[in-house]
Amino acid sequence: MVRLGIPELVLAVKGLRVGAILNPTSVTPDLRHLADVLQEAGALAALFGPEHGVRGDVQYLEEVEDAKDPRTGVPAHSLYGKDFQSLTPRDHQLEGLDALVFDIQDVGSRYYTYLATMGLALQAAAKHKLRFIVLDRPNPIGGAAVEGGVIQPGFESFVGLWPVCARHGMTAGEYARFINRGADLQVIEMRGWRRDQHFSETGLPWVMPSPNMPTPETALVYPGMCLLEGTNLSEGRGTTRPFELFGAPWLDGEQLAEALRAEKLPGVRFRPCSFTPTWDKHAKVRCHGVQIHLHYARGLDAVRLGVACLVQARAQNPAQFRWRTERYEFVDDKPAIDLLAGSAQFRAQVEQGRSVAQLCAAWDAERAAFLGAREKVLLYA
Repeated sequence: MVRLGIPELVLAVKGLRVGAILNPTSVTPDLRHLADVLQEAGALAALFGPEHGVRGDVQYLEEVEDAKDPRTGVPAHSLYGKDFQSLTPRDHQLEGLDALVFDIQDVGSRYYTYLATMGLALQAAAKHKLRFIVLDRPNPIGGAAVEGGVIQPGFESFVGLWPVCARHGMTAGEYARFINRGADLQVIEMRGWRRDQHFSETGLPWVMPSPNMPTPETALVYPGMCLLEGTNLSEGRGTTRPFELFGAPWLDGEQLAEALRAEKLPGVRFRPCSFTPTWDKHAKVRCHGVQIHLHYARGLDAVRLGVACLVQARAQNPAQFRWRTERYEFVDDKPAIDLLAGSAQFRAQVEQGRSVAQLCAAWDAERAAFLGAREKVLLYA
């Protein structure tokens, strides 16, 4: 059973005025929201909402508005607005605060924006000489496996601000230690979490971190299947199984499932299927593709899975396949796949017909360098 450091947090903020970066996952094991806990402790002065908002009721890529939190009555400042500047706490929002508290359940992938929000807030705390406190939570997909490449210079964006692998294998507290440059950082550690644990083994309740992350299994496939966001393939948004379903109107699901089985990917099985997204890409249009079934989560290489799905779908119908090039996460001069993969090389190598093994091997050196740097910040065995 994993125990969160909430009692230690309450002691740490005693007598302080804190701004809390929270969302619906910011709960105690008995599902009390941390905003209520901090308000009862007399410490809550402001809330800051990441992508999807403090209460988690805003869809992905939608602007979050400033508001007053209806339950606590404190200001709820948006950290997800119209431009890149809106992602960082503004100077006037930090006036009168002694500390910022970050408590959000991450899902273990670089593309997921919450730890980017944390990093930008950490920089703001350093600038204003505020204490920055991270209430640590489990990495729900474990802290042992590290997959994919790192962001290369020139490809930084809100889905990749620091040189970490696509599946980074760190908790939020470890991530903060990895990127911290001069802030007064305090990580309140968990007890009982091991690097080889997945979320189902923690004994903690799963609260959806975002509208399209319904289960811990979704988080397991997300580091690879999110690559499909950079294409015109549906990654299953608008269905009840996002990132576990994928397809497009022009694909043959049976043929695609056979091609993916031939890749001999560990930990997964494939079922041909059809589905109709209710919104997002191909909304209300019937798509044909595959449902991914996990049968051994510890054997899964999620990034290799995502690469295989992208490569085999493109190979089936290159004329219909497209890289997504519209505005994405406040960066509009590069296709989204480049921002997710971290460089232009990945897209170019896919177009050259490189195999899944060759594409993944291209990241080996980057991953090895990242692992060496990561070793210095780990908190858990």
